Amino acid sequence: MLQDTVNRLSGIDTAGPIVICNEDHRFIVAEQMRALQVDARIVLEPVGRNTAPAAALAALLCQSADDPLLLLLAADHVIEDPESFVNVLSEAVPLAESGKLVTFGVVPHCPHTGYGYIRRGATSGAGFEVSEFVEKPNADAAQRYLDSGQFYWNSGMFLFRASRYLQELECHRPEMVRACRQAVSDVHEDLDFIRVDEQAFTACPEESIDYAVMEHTDDAVVMALDAGWDDIGSWSALWQVGDKDHNGNAIRADAVTHDTHNCLIQGEDRLIATVGLDDMVIVDTQDVVLVAERGRAQEVKHIVEKLKGDERSEIQVHRKVYRPWGYYDSIDFGQRYQVKHITVKPGAKLSVQMHHHRAEHWVVVSGTARVTNGERTFFVTENESTYIPIGVVHALENPGMVPLELIEVQSGTYLEEDDIVRFDDKYGRA
Repeated sequence: MLQDTVNRLSGIDTAGPIVICNEDHRFIVAEQMRALQVDARIVLEPVGRNTAPAAALAALLCQSADDPLLLLLAADHVIEDPESFVNVLSEAVPLAESGKLVTFGVVPHCPHTGYGYIRRGATSGAGFEVSEFVEKPNADAAQRYLDSGQFYWNSGMFLFRASRYLQELECHRPEMVRACRQAVSDVHEDLDFIRVDEQAFTACPEESIDYAVMEHTDDAVVMALDAGWDDIGSWSALWQVGDKDHNGNAIRADAVTHDTHNCLIQGEDRLIATVGLDDMVIVDTQDVVLVAERGRAQEVKHIVEKLKGDERSEIQVHRKVYRPWGYYDSIDFGQRYQVKHITVKPGAKLSVQMHHHRAEHWVVVSGTARVTNGERTFFVTENESTYIPIGVVHALENPGMVPLELIEVQSGTYLEEDDIVRFDDKYGRA
C-alpha cells in the first residue's frame, strides 16, 4: 500500500517523496522505496504525535526559495481510479498555489458512520469553501448527510504550500511549531534516514491537521473526490475492498472452507481450514492468530492494551525482523537455542561483531557467503557451513548478485539481540 501511494503519483511532476514513519518501520520503508527505484527522504519520528506535527516536520525540512507545494497522503488508502484522483489533484493545484489549504472530500456512496464528514460551502475555484468539519456521526445523522448532497467523507489528504501551513500552524498552535523547529534544528542523516531531535519532538503536542489548522483557518477548501477511495483502517474494511468468492469470502491465504460466508481469511504460511463460519475475520501471521467477528474487528485495540498491561513480548518482538542488509526470520527457539532463517541482499554486509554469551553455526542454503571468522576470511557456498565460537569476532557478507540465504543456529546462555558488540558497520549502527 505504501508503494501504491507513491505509484499513483507517477503521472505528476513531483520531487522525491518524504516518508515519515516510526523507527521500527525504517528498513521496511527503505526496502520498498528501493524496490521502486525511488529516491525518498525517510524521516524518523521518535514518537508518534499525529498528523499536524508530522506535516510540520515535512514543511520545515523542504523549505526553500521556491516554497513547494506539499501533498500529504496516508499509506493506508485504496484509490481504485488513480486517473480520476490525479485529475482532481491537478484542479486543486491552482487553489493551493494561491494560498488555500486544500483537503479532499470523498463523495459518499452510503451513510458510513466510521468516517468524519466535511460540509461544503460556497464555490471556490474548482472546489468549495469548507463550511464545517463534523465528527463521525450516528446512523441517522449519516443518512441525513448523504441525503443532503452537501457532505463529503473526510479523507485526511491535503495540499498546501509549506509556508502557508506553517503560517496557519504558527497562528493556531505556536507551541507545536516551536517544538518542531527545535526538532529539525538538530537533525542528522543516518543512511537513508533523517533523525530529528528526540527530546524536542517528544515535547511536541499531539494533534491532527484537522484539529490544529483546518477547523480554524479561513482558507480551507474542499475538492470533491469520486475515485473509488477507501480507508483501510480495520480488518473489516480490508474485507470490504477485497476480491470475494461466490460465498462472499475475501481470502488471501492457503485456505479450505466449508459452509463459510462473508469472512476475511488472511494468512502467510499455514493452511487455514474453516467450517460453518459467517462474518468472521481470521488473520494468521508469524507472530499471532486473530479470530474476531467482522463487525467487532476494531475492538482488537482492547487486546493490544491487555498485551501491553501484561507486558507480553509480542508487543515489541516480531518473528520476522528487517535490517539494512536484509531480514531474518526466527523459525524456532528454546531455552538455550534459537534458529534463524537469514536473507542477505546482494552486496550487503552484516556488521563486524562478537557475542559474549552465544555461539553460532551458519549453514548456507543458497548463494555464496564471504565469512570472517576470527583471523580467517573465506567463502562458504551452498550446503557448506562454518562455526563461530563464543567471543570470536566475525562478519557475514553477500558478494554475489543473488540473495544469500542461510540457516543460523544460536546456542548459549543468553540469546537476545543486545548481546552484539559491533566493531565496524557499513550502515553506521552503534
